[in-house]
Amino acid sequence: MSVEFIGYVGHFNSSETVKRTGPAVDVAHIEAVAKAHEYVGFDRALVAFHSNSAESILIGQHIAHITERLGLMIAHRPGFTAPTLAARQLATLDQFSKGRLAVHIITGGNDIELAQDGDHLTKDERYARTSEYLDILRREWTSEKPFDYEGKFYKVLGGYGDVKPYRPEGVPVFFGGASAAAIPVAGKHADVYALWGESYEQVRELIARIRAAAAPHGRQPRFSLSLRPVLADTEEKAWAKADDILARAKALRAAGGNGRSPHNARSGASVTAPPNEGSRRLLAVAAQGRRVDKYLWTEIAALTGASGNSTGLVGTPDQVAEALLDYYELGISTFLIRGFDPLIDAIQYGRELLPRVRALVAARKGQAVAA
Repeated sequence: MSVEFIGYVGHFNSSETVKRTGPAVDVAHIEAVAKAHEYVGFDRALVAFHSNSAESILIGQHIAHITERLGLMIAHRPGFTAPTLAARQLATLDQFSKGRLAVHIITGGNDIELAQDGDHLTKDERYARTSEYLDILRREWTSEKPFDYEGKFYKVLGGYGDVKPYRPEGVPVFFGGASAAAIPVAGKHADVYALWGESYEQVRELIARIRAAAAPHGRQPRFSLSLRPVLADTEEKAWAKADDILARAKALRAAGGNGRSPHNARSGASVTAPPNEGSRRLLAVAAQGRRVDKYLWTEIAALTGASGNSTGLVGTPDQVAEALLDYYELGISTFLIRGFDPLIDAIQYGRELLPRVRALVAARKGQAVAA
């Protein structure tokens, strides 16, 4: 099993510790971070989606244009574009990028955010709609003749996509969602199931559930884990760096937040109960303490209500690589990593972390072959 690294190209410079500067589409930032990811050896970069953000497919198109090898993972929310049109949009971008595209399906667990786009379905209804959406997406990508489809949410008569994905195997579908409604959809559709940075025990349990949900469909999905590594040349310095990140995050929240979502900004350390299962799972591990397993750091998740990818691995590059290998041995083959200083951290990961993990994985594969 090979290992893949996915970075993150934000629409502008921002994080839990960096107050947003620049416009909603900061072209210079996007280009610098994308090119840095390609230069230091990331396999892909995530382009995020939010109900008030710039359009992810269009940003991905620009990144594909300014890079040569960097793959893309375009976050895409079903329900706001007809699935037939979305299939052609994604296949077109895959053609322009010569097969560098993957799509990350994010159904959305926050009713307030979904309402910003005029969507008032329940969470269970949204996942049911996502399943139909992906049915149609696949048919558009693979069908050699017009097809009909009738479901609860979509009815297609004579659907057909003349543009197909660049590679015969198609566009990889990443899928996120850990609720009871999400798991069966993931089992049916996910090529790669995406988890946030949970404990070893949580990861082991969730992988087993997804594999069980995929088995009736004859599918064997791969697994991705999202983390925020904090690296330094000694363990003591790494934890001091984590303490500084936490202090800066608290100060920024107290000052009103990073300016990313003005209608949803929350200051101070108190947060409301999260509406989505993934965040609740991260808060459950955060309740176990500041440090879980070997190097899993939970304090940013606790501070922010686990509103997204918010747990980290803290240590020397060798220690963090060791922890990533532990996750690899649990079944994780893709790591989505991003830092708190988006450009500088991406470069550090490429220089100090990615080569170590790849060497460990290669050695482990060699041992398995020898055995």
